[in-house]
Amino acid sequence: MEQLFDLALLNTTLRVLTPILLAALGGALCSRAGLFNVGLEGFMLLGAFSAIAGNYYFHNIFLAILFAILVVSVFSLIFAYLSINLRANVIVVGIAMNALAAGLTTFSLRTLFDVKGAFYDKEMVGLPKWNIPMVEDIPVLGPIISGHTPIVYLAFVIAGAMWYYFYRTKNGFRFLAAGENPLAASSIGIRVRRYQYGAVLANGVLCALAGAQLSLGQLTMFTEGMTAGRGFIALVATMLGQSGPLGVTASSLLFGFMEAVSIRFQGLALPTHFTQMLPYVVTIAAMFFFKDKSFVKDAQKQSSSSR
Repeated sequence: MEQLFDLALLNTTLRVLTPILLAALGGALCSRAGLFNVGLEGFMLLGAFSAIAGNYYFHNIFLAILFAILVVSVFSLIFAYLSINLRANVIVVGIAMNALAAGLTTFSLRTLFDVKGAFYDKEMVGLPKWNIPMVEDIPVLGPIISGHTPIVYLAFVIAGAMWYYFYRTKNGFRFLAAGENPLAASSIGIRVRRYQYGAVLANGVLCALAGAQLSLGQLTMFTEGMTAGRGFIALVATMLGQSGPLGVTASSLLFGFMEAVSIRFQGLALPTHFTQMLPYVVTIAAMFFFKDKSFVKDAQKQSSSSR
């Protein structure tokens, strides 16, 4: 048990939960705006590929992340236009975006880099690891929270900022009202579509950061389908957290911890297929405790009524 549960396991938990947390926060924004976005998986995958492509061509981490944000933002606008302006079903659009992202990244991998399956360049440099002065020397706490990429720390800052925006600012209350009751919000002059577009764009930025953490923060390479269902786990985290920043963070911690445990099990000579199954088993099990059965229906109803 001492080999399984130690400080390194908690350090790994923070690292692997970050993509899930960022995507889940993006999903929470969309849900609060009345759009149930199931396209998180595709947006993350596009972000991961775009970050690697940007790093390869620009030779700069910062520009690589900006490029990933730009690419995913374009796809977010497509999602927003189809869902909001053309009144397409948000579930269907989200599934279509997932399929489009999977095909597009596979095609681009073979077209741009002339490889199949995975792309790696030894000259590429991944995201830096920050060893926080003074904090890293604190017993117990230091080894857990020090030595992560900037995106890991940014994820928790964003979660706190979202909580403050939702519940402590006037604009945040208007945002919540626009998603909770679009017709009533429109009647008092709140521009519902503007908040919906803002939510989808912010979701794109967060998913781009999540993808960049996967391809540049953990591996410094891209493989086909490397998100491996994390977008859907993030969707479950959004539902379990009731689209609240604190609840979403807690749910992401649970899934991140189970993924870290599955990685640790792989080092104990357990079958790989069994260990890789653990996070998804927990995801399915978590749905049994999810009592709000009308979550998706309400999101679709809010989306349709806002038009």
